[in-house]
Amino acid sequence: MDTPKKPLGLLQGKFIFKQLPNGNLDKSKVVCTLCNAEFVYCRSSSSLKYHLNAKHPLANLEDAGPSVAPGKSFRQTTMFECNRGKPTSAALSDKLTNLLAQWIATSCRPISVVEDDGLELVLQAALGDPSYKLPARRTIVRRIHDQHAAEKAAKDEKLMEATCVALTGDHWTSVNNDNYLGVTAHLIDASWELHSFALGVMKTEERQFAEACARQFLDVANQWGIADKTSTIGTDSARNMVAAGRILPFEHLPCVAHVIQRAIVVSLRESGFDGVLAKCRKVVGHFKHSPANSDELNAQQASLGQEQEQLVQDVPTRWNSTLEMIKRVRRNRDALHTTLSQQKHNLALPTNAEYEKLAKLEKMLEPCRYDLQR
Repeated sequence: MDTPKKPLGLLQGKFIFKQLPNGNLDKSKVVCTLCNAEFVYCRSSSSLKYHLNAKHPLANLEDAGPSVAPGKSFRQTTMFECNRGKPTSAALSDKLTNLLAQWIATSCRPISVVEDDGLELVLQAALGDPSYKLPARRTIVRRIHDQHAAEKAAKDEKLMEATCVALTGDHWTSVNNDNYLGVTAHLIDASWELHSFALGVMKTEERQFAEACARQFLDVANQWGIADKTSTIGTDSARNMVAAGRILPFEHLPCVAHVIQRAIVVSLRESGFDGVLAKCRKVVGHFKHSPANSDELNAQQASLGQEQEQLVQDVPTRWNSTLEMIKRVRRNRDALHTTLSQQKHNLALPTNAEYEKLAKLEKMLEPCRYDLQR
């Protein structure tokens, strides 16, 4: 009795010749072993390779072998060989779902990212499981709520055990011009370990009057049940915050870093440095407001063998920005002068004497930069 002929394979067995009912092989047609799609075969594998790349990219990854990227690709192939045919376990799939939910929540990613085919392909490749599917959006939303509840319970427990809690808060404005208040708790546990964590970030619809600010802080303290154990509240020295501190039943502590920054800004006004700082601001603005000018500066930096870096404009509310502006202007002195010599402008560049003044100011501000970052 004749034994049936075993179908011959192409492209490492990814395609086989079609087998006729009588057991013979039709070598003019091939079948994909991964999806059973049928193709006409004319002694060329081009269309078959195209099908693999388009429909089964993981199959090509499995066959990459050490020759594609010595060392690294070998580990990839080994992973696929070890996991081939082994679907992802329920425990690992559940862990991945929790990690995805945590990543989406902490990195502010859209929930719809779980519908991204590319992300699913990456996880399939990492797991060596082409059958792995990303969780549904509703599953991720549910896990995020569960993780939030667990995290809040843990914070509640720490706050309950603490004998004393300090709060810090700050108002900030988003790029959409919406105002938010962020409140953070600080405590030392029984093991003398410091813990700091956010209690909330709230969108504020009303004007930031002192009474409104004080009420927002009290609402947070009451929601977390720590109004009776809150000792101090730290804020910047904005007028509304200072006034709110007088209303609140907690001791108000102005932020030392803000005080130092404010002192620097005020001391530089109408000082012997205001003229050269004004020149620096105009030079920086010339390059910050024109991509073409900035590109020419970068090209000049490269020709001088310097690091290509952007200039920094100082802003009164941005810590250390004056110091950083001075450092970059001085560091790029030659590149700036050469670039500007090739452009039409009405800028007044710092003189040699003014560069010496900038060096002295940089030396004076450097310790303040350290203190602000401690």
